[in-house]
Amino acid sequence: MTTFYRNFSAIQADLRAGTITCRQLVDEYLTRIQASEHLNVFTEVYADEARQRADELDNRRAIGETVGRLAGMVIGLKDVLNYTGHGVRAGSRILDGFVAQFTATAVQRLLNEDAIVIGRQNCDEFAMGSSNENSAFGPVRNAADTSRVPGGSSGGSAVAVQAGLCLASIGSDTGGSVRQPAAFCGVTGLKPTYGRVSRWGLIAYASSFDCIGPIANTPADCALLLEIMAGPDEFDSTVSQQPVDSYSTATLPADKPLRIAYLRDGVESEGVDVSIREATQRKIDELRAAGHTVEPVSLSLLESLLPIYYILTTAEASSNLSRFDGVRYGHRTADATDLITLYKKSRTEGFGKEVRKRILLGTFALSASYYDAYYTKAQQVRRLIREETERLFTQYDFLMSPTTPSPAFKLGEKTEDPLQMYLADIFTVQANVVGYPAISIPNGTDSEGLPIGLQLMAPPFKEGALVALAQNLC
Repeated sequence: MTTFYRNFSAIQADLRAGTITCRQLVDEYLTRIQASEHLNVFTEVYADEARQRADELDNRRAIGETVGRLAGMVIGLKDVLNYTGHGVRAGSRILDGFVAQFTATAVQRLLNEDAIVIGRQNCDEFAMGSSNENSAFGPVRNAADTSRVPGGSSGGSAVAVQAGLCLASIGSDTGGSVRQPAAFCGVTGLKPTYGRVSRWGLIAYASSFDCIGPIANTPADCALLLEIMAGPDEFDSTVSQQPVDSYSTATLPADKPLRIAYLRDGVESEGVDVSIREATQRKIDELRAAGHTVEPVSLSLLESLLPIYYILTTAEASSNLSRFDGVRYGHRTADATDLITLYKKSRTEGFGKEVRKRILLGTFALSASYYDAYYTKAQQVRRLIREETERLFTQYDFLMSPTTPSPAFKLGEKTEDPLQMYLADIFTVQANVVGYPAISIPNGTDSEGLPIGLQLMAPPFKEGALVALAQNLC
């Protein structure tokens, strides 16, 4: 395998033809992982286990036994997904030594279809970040330019696909954490409708925003992974009971032009990099030339998206992360003199700077004196944004925008300016605030060869149409 595969259908064809085996695939990925250690993508590699699973699949295929739909697909898991018997740390020291006691539903469904898990991937601590610089394991580096960030929080997962260290990755998306790194790394990232995929086994950041989503080279591979992961789950009361469509075979109607809105700020705002504005405009022109209606729209509450996102997610994080106290598992301080000191020192030592900041902000927003002024008001504005989005989708089939306002920035460039760091998510947070599905696909590169992403959003549970359009545009 001199060049790495870019789609699963090519792997399947070669497996059927006998020109490659699962074991050879795994060995090649392991060789590439070892050669790419400078990217800091994997926090743990399951080399022996992946080889053993590959051998089992090859043996089953050899004797004519039926294999699963994902046999031959080598995947990585973001370090927030539980996998029985394997460490999971959420990029944090607070979970030092912790071993998962069960497997996340989404992961188990992939294993049931014979996917091969090759390792655990670096991420921002507790999925809090837009650059993958907040990990206790150190920053991940973008394979397109190692002086630049890969995006966050699923940066390790995106670079793994970008650099050919696995075929696909499973990440999580709370405010763009699958789509933003996908854009920075020139790959595809899909955030499903909230509740489409069970969150059972996902270490929570903000429970009403978190979504598990795939990162791959093509929308087709993302569609297949979503199709397998999605669906009802008795362990998650927030998961949808709606039947799962065949996303991997979805197509757009051949005789019906689409109505597509595009975010005016994405192509007119001076805050968006020129190369990204131009790339987005080219896609708009391409769609119009194909006979589709493509019109500009403005969101009246665009400026409120990030403030309410950070108020609500930090509030939920304050609650969710209270379970990490140094008593039951993970890091425990050696300097405690009493129970209160144990809590304080364990959490101060175990959590990184960004996580501590967000816990404090969330605790403040939930405090009795400020609850109505911040948390209640943010929930009210969230409802208004959802209503505005619903009105938009009564007129249009899709909403298009750049995925990010700039290409990947340099490591350390925005660490001292949290506002600029948070603005990296300005186009992605809407989908999480309203719970709609969205996908980021590659949209060329800038003059320095840095990837550019294009984002498409669709109404709830329209992932089939979403990936069909994405596939047409790739």
